[in-house]
Amino acid sequence: MTAEKTLVLVVDDDEAVRESLKFSLELDGLWVGVCKAGEELFVHPHLSAAKCVVIDIKMPDMDGISVLKALRLLGLKLPAILITGHATAALRRRAIEAGACAVLQKPLLGTVLPDCIREAIQLD
Repeated sequence: MTAEKTLVLVVDDDEAVRESLKFSLELDGLWVGVCKAGEELFVHPHLSAAKCVVIDIKMPDMDGISVLKALRLLGLKLPAILITGHATAALRRRAIEAGACAVLQKPLLGTVLPDCIREAIQLD
């Protein structure tokens, strides 16, 4: 599978973060869809085609761990990377227990996010 065909969905309530992640990941050759809340993710028209989801942990209605748990309850096992401004050991443990493959600390500098996505979905 080529990177151009790889859909990544980004869920973040902050429009500036959503758009900057979309822009940078598209520059890296990924196809990116964005959602402003977990509830929007569940009705995204391309959710079933997604190869990875990037979810902000701190969101108003449904936090990132709750979103991830709901995805798992729906039977969706796609790799999930959680992003946060405050990664603690307890938060990382909760995220991994919920099924996250990684928890990344903001700001996401360099190629840390695309590298993590590729590792998660095992792209060449």
